[in-house]
Amino acid sequence: MSDIRFDVLHNTHSIIAPERLHRPNLLQHESITKRKIKCPFCEGNENLTPPEIFAMRNNKANTSGWKTRVVPNLYKALQIEVDEDSQRNGFFESINGFGAHEILIDSPCHTCNMNALKKEGIQNWLRTIIIRKNDLKKDTRLIYLQVFKNSGQNAGATQEHPHTQLIALPLVPEATLLFLQRNQEYFEIHGRGLLADIVHNEQLAKVRVIDETGAFIAYCPYASAYAFEVIIAPTENIYNLDSCSRENVSDLALLLQKVFAMLNKQLGKFAYNINFHFAPLNRNFENEKYMQNLEKNFRFYIRITPRIYTLGGFELATSMAINSVAPETAAKLLRGD
Repeated sequence: MSDIRFDVLHNTHSIIAPERLHRPNLLQHESITKRKIKCPFCEGNENLTPPEIFAMRNNKANTSGWKTRVVPNLYKALQIEVDEDSQRNGFFESINGFGAHEILIDSPCHTCNMNALKKEGIQNWLRTIIIRKNDLKKDTRLIYLQVFKNSGQNAGATQEHPHTQLIALPLVPEATLLFLQRNQEYFEIHGRGLLADIVHNEQLAKVRVIDETGAFIAYCPYASAYAFEVIIAPTENIYNLDSCSRENVSDLALLLQKVFAMLNKQLGKFAYNINFHFAPLNRNFENEKYMQNLEKNFRFYIRITPRIYTLGGFELATSMAINSVAPETAAKLLRGD
């Protein structure tokens, strides 16, 4: 029997409908066309990308011998070089395409996706995100940062070599702004943030928790929008990724490694997205009233969404997901119970 569940964190609904699991042609299958061209993200091809912004290396920039590498996106959605002026044309309003759009090349290995990276490689990836986040924050015109990974064609990837994208905006997306408002209102009533209580209740329920490592928990959320969706969040009041100690980063890397090993065991090769949900980088008129208590009520989290099913018209029309695998079932399979 299906049920409609409310996602407290994202303020959306999902329909959990296990009976739809038996539909024909349910799974998406990747159709990857191999092209015999040089990969611009592979070691030795540094001249095929714009000059690097940052690299984890001990030698000369834009040469081989790096662990992670960050370059401007060649096909950038936003540009740091333009002014952030806004325009009005009658009823319509726009802002110049100001912002930052960077590519983080996860490792020199062309085939090492998250499930193939060792713990040290994931640590290097996390530390690079922290370094870039702190650097982008210095530009006070940049208000919000989204860090995301598209892996596989079904998840929107256009390059096979594993990489991550960072987009910094001069505004806060509406969904994030609404979350900050709801989180602040919840904090004023309960003295705790929404995610703190969600994590606490998942720990009590146990059925959707798949692992805990150090100060982090991995669980399949109650109103999962995607089959085998996993959220990784702090079990302690860790406000942001750059607030993590070295031990925290090590524990988070290990948990990510374990989660992807579990997902790979159940799903084989699969497409997925990873999104980091951060507090705003800087203050502006939109978020000013929510910034004061963020260190008390906000926790960053990582959302992993496997893209094994095709989204249809209902999802696009309503912004409600239909998920054929109940999160309790997904968690049980991932734990190997």
